[in-house]
Amino acid sequence: MPLPNINPTTTSSWEKLQEHYNKINNVHMKDLFAQDGERANKFTIKWDDFYVDFSKNRITEETFKYLLELADEVRLKEAIQSQFSGEKINKTEGRSVLHTALRAPNDAEFYVDGVNIVPEVHQVKQKIQSFTSEVVNGDRKGFTGKPFTDVVNIGIGGSDLGPAMVVESLQYYKNHLTTHFVSNVDGDHVNEVIKKLNPETTLFVVVSKTFTTQETLSNANTIKNWFLQSATEDAIAKHFVAVSTNIESVKRFGIDENNVFPMWDWVGGRFSLWSAVGLSISLAVGYSNFDSLLVGANKMDEHFKNEDFKSNIPVVLALISVWYNNFFKAESEAVIGYSQYLNQFATYLQQGIMESNGKSVDRNGNPIDYETGTLIWGEPGTNSQHAFFQLIHQGTKLIPADFIGFVKSLHGNKDHQDKLTSNFLAQTEALLNGKTKEEVIAEGADESIVPFKVFKGNKPTNTIFINKLTPESLGKLIAMYEHKIFVQGVIWNIFSYDQFGVELGKQLANKILQELNISNVNNHDSSTNNLLNYYKKSV
Repeated sequence: MPLPNINPTTTSSWEKLQEHYNKINNVHMKDLFAQDGERANKFTIKWDDFYVDFSKNRITEETFKYLLELADEVRLKEAIQSQFSGEKINKTEGRSVLHTALRAPNDAEFYVDGVNIVPEVHQVKQKIQSFTSEVVNGDRKGFTGKPFTDVVNIGIGGSDLGPAMVVESLQYYKNHLTTHFVSNVDGDHVNEVIKKLNPETTLFVVVSKTFTTQETLSNANTIKNWFLQSATEDAIAKHFVAVSTNIESVKRFGIDENNVFPMWDWVGGRFSLWSAVGLSISLAVGYSNFDSLLVGANKMDEHFKNEDFKSNIPVVLALISVWYNNFFKAESEAVIGYSQYLNQFATYLQQGIMESNGKSVDRNGNPIDYETGTLIWGEPGTNSQHAFFQLIHQGTKLIPADFIGFVKSLHGNKDHQDKLTSNFLAQTEALLNGKTKEEVIAEGADESIVPFKVFKGNKPTNTIFINKLTPESLGKLIAMYEHKIFVQGVIWNIFSYDQFGVELGKQLANKILQELNISNVNNHDSSTNNLLNYYKKSV
């Protein structure tokens, strides 16, 4: 059955939440902790190697009760079943949404149009494993007989952000291959990467479902032309592979049909790193680590699908996000990973969350008069503490934040890990408590300075404490946010899996590209006309 189609603002739980918000929006979390010694235990979920503390939020047990009622009223359980059963919940594009099938075990069953797709998924996984083994072990060689030393992933959007983030996050587990990513159509980007490469020992992975994406094909052809300065056309088959559905275009490019890894239309680009789009991940860290990533994601899938909502991590995080977005009118959320390995994690989530839920039309096609998607931003701690934390602590905006930390470091330096963890914990405590005028005075501050050193506190945070950054735990973490996106989309009554907003700019860019060869352009607005003509005169 299709997704439930319920305007959340018409539910009784939404009305209860609004009345409840009016009563408690100025309540300080310090008082809530003082009133209930069991608060932290009541608002903590312990699951596998995850410890999720959501007690430092501006919620009470009553708030939580109404949020869970909202999940029931929008028929979230039914929506989850529709997704996992392969229903075409991406209705605007007529597609199922089954990235969860990509990480399912080989005895699982996921059906699309009556066909179990799991055997086909595992057939591709076997191909990824074999190819990875040949490259990593040096059995597959370049055109001069040398083993590969470098891998270049050529893609954009979901064909770049996911693999790039995972490879960065799992640097500790990397093998001898050096992985590079080319995405931007900016020629300076691709040329800076080329400078580092030896054509004899570099493998190129072109990732484009249609094999027509402008940025990806432009970069692939530039790299191909550079490569052919050192090699013949025949050598392309040894050095280029593709992740695509457009076999004919791939073959015309010169790629061996045996080196094409398929994609499916039931996987959205921003959820595709689990598929052959993750080939560069497998090459960078080895297939066993890539498989562990999938295993972790599958564990989170099972948790999300089966766990009661009150202890369901993605559901709870989504409900809290809706609480701030729709009632406190908080427009953004920060994601702070206390690991330098998570340097690209917030960037990855920006696409996943903002491309999915940046919608202003509901599932009936009607304009929405309530807030939907949140702005996502962040950087690793402790760097971010010395940058934008000032705004979170003392600014005028309410910015809920997820703090992600790991109990154990990978390289085992306890001194560094203790200092990192002390910052991780101290920041959430400081955001909770702030600092009163009396405390500032007690510290001996000059009276004229006192107002500037007062912190109101009452700034909400979720703390996601994970035992260790492993491929499996990273898989769980990514899948957790994927399911949070889904829950929010269900509550907001929007379609999370299309991205028509991306297309208009592409169409206009193609039009303007043709006009760069016309002497004078005046068929745009006056600003665009002026800018276009200025560019043509200046180059």
